[in-house]
Amino acid sequence: MKIVSSLKKMSDFSARAKKINKTTGFVPTMGALHDGHLSLIRRARRQADFIVVSIFVNPAQFGPKEDFKIYPRNFKCDAALCRKAGVDVIFYPNARDIYPAPYRTYVNVEGLSDCLCGRFRPGHFKGVATIVTKLFNIIRPDIAYFGSKDAQQALIIKKIASDLNMPVKVKIMPTVRSRDGLALSSRNAYLNVHQREDAVVLFEALNLAKKLIKSGSSSPAQVIRRMKQLILGKKSARIQYVAIVDLENLEPVAKIRGRVLVALAVRFGNTRLIDNVIV
Repeated sequence: MKIVSSLKKMSDFSARAKKINKTTGFVPTMGALHDGHLSLIRRARRQADFIVVSIFVNPAQFGPKEDFKIYPRNFKCDAALCRKAGVDVIFYPNARDIYPAPYRTYVNVEGLSDCLCGRFRPGHFKGVATIVTKLFNIIRPDIAYFGSKDAQQALIIKKIASDLNMPVKVKIMPTVRSRDGLALSSRNAYLNVHQREDAVVLFEALNLAKKLIKSGSSSPAQVIRRMKQLILGKKSARIQYVAIVDLENLEPVAKIRGRVLVALAVRFGNTRLIDNVIV
């Protein structure tokens, strides 16, 4: 396994793989790898010849009062996990090379970036869209893998690839969960014991929504009200949003019919967690 920091060397590795007709599978991460990331790497290993994992804590997607400085970083552990999973190259660039001064060019997906999480994290998805576009340009993957826990991010990235005619297939993989249902996230490490116990209510609320909708409830307001009641029964929970939206444009639906996205963001103490389900 190679560890590459140079943007040019990374591009050269990818070019050589293409020259000998190897398909490149790409898993972008911010490190602090867990079983969710590893499930993406395993899928890439099965479907592609040359596997690249990027590890880059992207400053452009963090707000001024967010957790950029304390975001969990353990490159040695991440590298060991990647090696064991059969990764060919870890792309580990530094911020000065990714965003050389004076940096002025950003990517923004209109209409999808300002709702849901974007409403509470202004500029976040501009940062995500920019770094993913740059990574796609540097690595030129044939297939890129993302988790469905970040449903809004996944939709935005698919839109970037489509609108900018990028020759990459974006695959969205199922959310990986702990035994009690909590979606795996690097930020789960911030939770204390009581908050971790309370956080399971996210999965319970999504299952409640699924049950209500499957049993015939078509009123988003009624389903959301029941979900909020359940979540607020946990002492450490503070709801940021609970929403039922259209799968394509993320706009709230007036009536539940067909397939919809049920999404939420909740703080437990200072830790913000997101989750969703398609019903």
